[in-house]
Amino acid sequence: MGLLSSFLGVIGFGIGMCTGLLDPVVRPPYELDTSSLEDLLPEIPMWVKNPDYDRVDWLNKFILQMWPYLEKAICCRIRSMEPAIFAEYIEKYKIEAIEFGSLSLGTLPPKFYGIKYYKTNEREVVMEPIFRWAGNPNIVLVLKLLSLRISIQLVDLQIFAAPRITLKPLVPTLPCFANIVVSLMEKPHIDFGMKVLGGDTMSIPGLYQFIQETVRKQVARLYLWPQTLEIPILDASTVAVEKPVGILHVKVVRALKLLNMDFLGTSDPYVKLSFSGERLSAKRTTIKMNNLNPEWNEKFKLVVKDPQSQALELQVYDWDKVGRHDRLGMQLLPLKLLTPNETKEFTLDLVKNTNLNDPQNKKRRGKIVVELTFVPFRPDSIKFNENCNGNGKRESGRSRSSDDEALGEAGLLSVMVQEAEDIEGEHHNNPYALVHFRGETKKTKMIKKNRDPIWNEEFQFMLEEPPLHDKIRVEVKSKSTGFRFRSKESLGYIEINLADVVHNGRINQIYHLIDSKNGKIQVEISWNVA
Repeated sequence: MGLLSSFLGVIGFGIGMCTGLLDPVVRPPYELDTSSLEDLLPEIPMWVKNPDYDRVDWLNKFILQMWPYLEKAICCRIRSMEPAIFAEYIEKYKIEAIEFGSLSLGTLPPKFYGIKYYKTNEREVVMEPIFRWAGNPNIVLVLKLLSLRISIQLVDLQIFAAPRITLKPLVPTLPCFANIVVSLMEKPHIDFGMKVLGGDTMSIPGLYQFIQETVRKQVARLYLWPQTLEIPILDASTVAVEKPVGILHVKVVRALKLLNMDFLGTSDPYVKLSFSGERLSAKRTTIKMNNLNPEWNEKFKLVVKDPQSQALELQVYDWDKVGRHDRLGMQLLPLKLLTPNETKEFTLDLVKNTNLNDPQNKKRRGKIVVELTFVPFRPDSIKFNENCNGNGKRESGRSRSSDDEALGEAGLLSVMVQEAEDIEGEHHNNPYALVHFRGETKKTKMIKKNRDPIWNEEFQFMLEEPPLHDKIRVEVKSKSTGFRFRSKESLGYIEINLADVVHNGRINQIYHLIDSKNGKIQVEISWNVA
């Protein structure tokens, strides 16, 4: 038998030598079938199969070079989050403590097989990378249970995932985004080995499949879309964008014993209202001629952004036909003194300025009486109350006074003109936008020599009732910076029905400009009800 096997081995060796000396057959890839191609290319990158994905070889090279430092930084961050990570499980399973005995992600970095970028209308960057990580980590968890100390080692970790990563909101502070939001678009593939007290627990029949499926379900439950993991990057206070939170209703009732600043006759007082530190133009009452105890009973509405820090500034002036108007006195009233939805009357002593140590503030300058009501926007005002009649009035089973109805139906229409694309004038390209609504016109800044201007300017309109039957017109114009016969020209316009804004609470869309060849403009409009 040994002689026969040796003889057959010699013959096989000879045949193999003869066939190996022949020239191999070379075939181009397009002649191969699917199975042969899959054998040649076992891992086809996503950018080859899907043109929406981009190659990221540069990113893999960058991560490979930076991995020794990234690995240490990530491990330090994980260790800093260690108490928060394990707190839930310690309480749930009555474990004394869970800690990392050893934590290292190994020497093999993850590899990206393509990345897809999405363009949205919001202030965010959205991308979907495809990555795989077959690493050699050394992760040891130590569980303290009663008097036992159990060590669990994680080995041979493999993760294949396709997360959606969103950087938002974009802000003008480095690194230019405030949060990283991560969500898995499909269930990830997770494979690993586990050793407990030095023994391979995965060799126990049925345990391997149970643990793998449990981990996959747990990860999917926490982070599978629409669930997200939000990682803060910048402190919220440093990047917070102040948005309107309510409306301040001000009733200027009267003033008492004002100073007489005129040599002939008496003062002609009026009141200016504004929030201290704001550059917006102040509201103004009518002028009461020759009156040191005027009564106005005039109502105003102001948009509130931060009731804890803002203060209402009241300034009483003496109107003069010629020259500058003399200030009779002023006073500041912090909004934090108000209780939401409660009307409160204040009788305030007028002072010369806000310097408490100024001796001139001890001089009597009269008093002013005002009524204030802070009405916050309803939490559900982002969605218009469907229980309304054809005139946009909310129907209710109980009657309310006319003043309450005015407060309830009042709202704020905010228009954000963000940017335009591919606008082109015949003579010049110095675009600016005009917002026309109910006879009012608001204007953005002009951007010189630009076909793709970015404005990001917001305008606000205080309304007594929902604008269900109104339209808003946004027009883009260009203005010559030199002397020309045609100094201005229209680059296009749009008209938006506000009924959609009222019912949806907010829209943010890109519109094609009318009377423009390729021009587009992005406008965000929101309606908040107090």
